[in-house]
Amino acid sequence: MNKGVWYAVGAYVAWGLFLVYWKWLHQVPALQLLSHRIVWSSLLLLAVILLTKQWPAFRAAALTWRVLRIYLISAVLIGVNWLTYVWAVNAGFIVETSLGYFINPLLSVLMGVVFLRERLRAWQWLPIGLATAGVLYLTFVYRVSVAEGLTAHGTLPWIALTLAFSFGLYGLIKKVAPLSSLHGLTLETGILFLPALAYLLYSDVTGQGAFLHTGTGSDLLLVGAGAVTTVPLLMFAAGARRIPLSLVGILQYITPTMQLLLGVLVYKEPFTHTRLIGFGIVWIALIIFGVEGFISHRAQPAAAVAD
Repeated sequence: MNKGVWYAVGAYVAWGLFLVYWKWLHQVPALQLLSHRIVWSSLLLLAVILLTKQWPAFRAAALTWRVLRIYLISAVLIGVNWLTYVWAVNAGFIVETSLGYFINPLLSVLMGVVFLRERLRAWQWLPIGLATAGVLYLTFVYRVSVAEGLTAHGTLPWIALTLAFSFGLYGLIKKVAPLSSLHGLTLETGILFLPALAYLLYSDVTGQGAFLHTGTGSDLLLVGAGAVTTVPLLMFAAGARRIPLSLVGILQYITPTMQLLLGVLVYKEPFTHTRLIGFGIVWIALIIFGVEGFISHRAQPAAAVAD
């Protein structure tokens, strides 16, 4: 199997499980969690760059205005995504975050076709259409659920939409960005490092800081946020550069499926039978897409022999 597929699958499984990690830090405000993710990730990545003696190559490739402009955009997008996700998880909206990551792959497929001229085989359009119908149904059900008292913050799934658009655009930029996955993520976190560090210092001075004030276990988890953040992102970036963006989009359904199951089964968030219908439509689409891909892959060697 393509190494890029393994990288992508590993990243999505990790993201599906890591909401448990952020739940362990529920007592830390979301903006502080975001800042710790950025600071510790940046320091970890910089250490890797220095220890592997890649600093000269990184400096030559990254520190140009053209590259900085590209990665400034991707840094802002990933920062928005991280903040929204961490806040939503600890505010009790795990199911809605899963909706966002169900929408996101559709955007990746659309962006791959529109912007990168990627082609889908004829039978691949069927699961894409089914998944789109499922997501539209889920969005409609979400709006109706406001009247049922299942949500309390508006009629539009703004958490889901923010997560979907921010990470969809981030994936598109990573697909065409000039740097390697390690150098790119190092530059992104480096761009956000000083604002994040300034906010943490401000929080500590004003007596609101969590680090070194909420126990050793919490401190270790905050420091570990660097590795938790960095490893799957590097895997995602490496995978996105090796496989079509449309395939990246389909594999992303791993994460929201895991999030949904954890949200409903472990954290007891509401999940009505109408929502089950919508998610079922999406899962059927994934099965069709997977079977079509397997059949197509098996047919390629036979076609090559025939030629």
